[in-house]
Amino acid sequence: MTQSTRTEERHGFDDAEIGALAHMFRAEVYRSSVFRMRFDNTTNWAVVTTGIAMSASFSSAVASPLPLVLVGLLVSFFLLIEARRYRYFDISRIRTRVLERQFCAPLLAGERGHPKSEWARRLAEDYCEPRYRISYARAVGRRLRSNYAWIFAIQMLAYYGKIAIHPAPLASLADLWQRAAVGPIPGQLMVTAGAIFFGGWFCVGAVTLHQDHLKEARDWHLLWSSGTAPRPADRDPTPPVSEVGIARRLRLKPR
Repeated sequence: MTQSTRTEERHGFDDAEIGALAHMFRAEVYRSSVFRMRFDNTTNWAVVTTGIAMSASFSSAVASPLPLVLVGLLVSFFLLIEARRYRYFDISRIRTRVLERQFCAPLLAGERGHPKSEWARRLAEDYCEPRYRISYARAVGRRLRSNYAWIFAIQMLAYYGKIAIHPAPLASLADLWQRAAVGPIPGQLMVTAGAIFFGGWFCVGAVTLHQDHLKEARDWHLLWSSGTAPRPADRDPTPPVSEVGIARRLRLKPR
C-alpha cells in the first residue's frame, strides 16, 4: 500500500462510507418528498372545502353566507396541521442540503471530504438528537404565505360577493348589516369578527416574514459552519434555521 493511498484513507471517506452516505442522501430526499405530498393533501382539503362552501352559498339567492364563514375555521385547522408537518419536513430538507453542499458537490469536484470535519460531526449529532429547526409560528407563516393566504383571500371575496349581490345588489349600508347578520348575531359583529380573523392572519404572515429576514444572515453559517451548537426551536427564541436565508444563498425558492 502506497503512502498516497494511506493518506487518502486517513483523510477522506472510503468507498463503503461514500456508499452509505449516498443511501442516506436518498433516504432524506425520499422523506422530504413524502412530506411534500402530505402538504399537497392538506392544501387540497382546504381548497375542496372552500369550493363546497362557495357552491352551497351561491346555490340560490336565498342561501345563507354562513358556510363561507364556517369554512374559514376549517381552513385554519388545515393550516395548523400543515405547519406541524412542515417542521418535520424542514429537518430532512436541511440534512439533504447539507449532504448536497458538503458531500456531493466536493465529491463531484474530485474531493472525498473528511469524516471528522465539522459538518459531518454536526450532522451526526443531528441524527443522534433530532431537533426542530424552525418554530411552529414561523412554520405557520411560511405555509400561510405560500398557499393559504390565497385561499383566505378567495374566501373573503366570495363572502363579500355573496352579501353584495344576493338576493339583489346592495343599495345601502343598512342592507349590508342585515345580510351579514346570522340568526341573533348582528351584522356589524359578523363583519368585525371577519375583519379581525383575516387581519390576524395577515399579521401572522407579516410578523413571521420579518422574523425570517432577521435570522437569514446567521442561519446556515451558524448551524453548519461555526462553533456554536444548534439548539431546538422550542428552547431558543431565535431558532437558527431559516429556509429563506438558505434559499437566498443557494438560489433556491422556499416552498
